[in-house]
Order: sequence, then C-alpha cells, then structure tokens
Amino acid sequence: MLPNLSIDVVARFRPFVSRPCLFLTNDDGIEAPGLQALIRALNARGFPIVVMAPAREQSASGMRLSLRHDLKFVERKDLAEQLGQTDGPPLRMFSLDGTPCDCVIVALDGGLAHWAPEMKPALCVSGVNQGPNLSVDVMHSGTVSAAREAGLYGLPAIATSLATYAHSEFDETVEATARVVEAAVELLPKTAANLLRPNGSRTRPIGETEAEQIIDSFRNGDLMLNINAPEKWTNGFQTVSLGVRWYHNAIDMSDTEHLGVAYEVGAARIEDEDIPQTDCNAVNEGAVAITPLSCWPVNHPLGISQRLLASATKAGSNGLPFWLEK
Repeated sequence: MLPNLSIDVVARFRPFVSRPCLFLTNDDGIEAPGLQALIRALNARGFPIVVMAPAREQSASGMRLSLRHDLKFVERKDLAEQLGQTDGPPLRMFSLDGTPCDCVIVALDGGLAHWAPEMKPALCVSGVNQGPNLSVDVMHSGTVSAAREAGLYGLPAIATSLATYAHSEFDETVEATARVVEAAVELLPKTAANLLRPNGSRTRPIGETEAEQIIDSFRNGDLMLNINAPEKWTNGFQTVSLGVRWYHNAIDMSDTEHLGVAYEVGAARIEDEDIPQTDCNAVNEGAVAITPLSCWPVNHPLGISQRLLASATKAGSNGLPFWLEK
C-alpha cells in the first residue's frame, strides 16, 4: 500500500505504474499553453505527471532563487481536471509564487514527498518554452535552469523550447519532445536512483564503454538535454553542440540626453554565426536540435569531461543522441 493515500487514489494509480512518473515545470508559468500542451500529450501517452510550475511568467530568470520570501503554494485541481485524461494516468498540478528553480527545489527537496507521495518522478521535463533557448540563451533561460536544477538534485532532466515567436502552435514541438522522452525513459529506472544525491560526489559515471558512461551520467543528473524545435519542423532531429548567437542593439540610445529614461532589455537584431553542427544552424535548417549539456561547471568534481560531452553529442541514425537509440 502506498503511504498516506486513500483506497480510491491507490486504485486509480495502480494501472499506470508500468510507466514512470514525470515531473514537469517551466518558466512561462503554470497557465502557459506550451506546458499545458505537453501535459496533455504525455498524459495521453500513459505517463503519470506531477507539475510544480511558477504561478506567473518567470522568463529569463536563470537560476535565481527567492531568498527570505514566503512563497504561496496552491494545488491547481481545476487545471488537472481540465488537462488530464478521463480514467487516465494520475495528474497532480501545483503552482508556486516563485522562480523555476524555486519550484524544482521545493518539489524535490520534500514538497512532493509531503503533498503527492504517490508521485515518484523518474525524469524532469521543463517546458515547452515559447522562444529559443539556443547558444548563450542557456545561461539566462529559466526553462534550462529548472532542468539543470533538477539535475543538481539527481533527477535526470530535459529542457524543451519552441525556438520562435512567430507562432504559438506547439504540436510539433510537443511531438518531438515526446519522442525524446520516450527514448529517455527506456534508459531510466522507474524512480530516480540518485534523487537528493545520497552519496554526494562519490556517485560517478560507471560503464565499460563511453555510451554506458554517458547513460549513467544522464541517470545521475550530471548530463541533461536541451531541445529546440524550429518554426516549422521539416528536417528531423539533429544532435548538436551549442552554437554562437549575438544580440545587438539591446537598447535605444537616442534618448540618452534625458535623465530617468526607461530602457527595455532586449535586442533589435540577433546574429547567428554559421557554424555547422550547432543548435543555431540546426534550427535554421528546420531540424529539432538536441544539445547535451553538463549540469555542473566543467571544473566541478561532477562536471562532464570534454571528452565525454563530445561523445554524448554524437548523433545516431535517427538524429537523436546515439546513446538514446536502442
């Protein structure tokens, strides 16, 4: 018997225990259409899902934390009823008045165990984000940071984005993400073995081959995946490195003579350098870009070596990372 659960909850949960539970979050907020489209699709594929997402949009929040603030927590049963499948796998949804990383920390470091003990996630999926998370974007992105934070806590993680603002049709991005998720869960135990990192930095990747070491790094939460889908998906998958993207003319300097003028941080022009086998080029070519990233700084004891990261970025026959292929 699962602890602290009613008979009704246990009976509803039991038919779906063959599929691992997924933990979803984002930076666009719990009401965001990208997140909700992903919830519908993955729940329809039979995945139990638990969500902890910001109550409001937190784009470009990076790994910011809300220190010394009380964070309002709400279970969104209304959204779960709206998005879940009739007689389908369990779906629990919670919002937190904080950042994406706040959501991950609260959920993984005790929140889920207290509020939803029946939901024991095997994988974190952050998104679907509206807008690109390419190249240097991964340094600022709340979507990528939430996935990275999950990795730091020992939960395997994937970040996913629709790399355009030209439209908000998420079907193709959701389909691409679901394919990667399906491939990833084949490599993972039903519940995350390294959650909360019980052995600290002593848990290192093991395996006789590079593929086995990469898979173990992903299982441990030391390696994550960053997905960017193009405006129109016409060219399959490409597993690629980060590219080079430059943001120009972030502010309008024409009013600098006036004191107190307000400026909006952004960019009037974005330049992607033409570098083959990078995420920018892949998306510009109509492909879904998949980029393996180290969750830790490279000089951290758990940072992925350049050798292993380069190997993790090799594509298989279907364009996915070769180590995701069966």
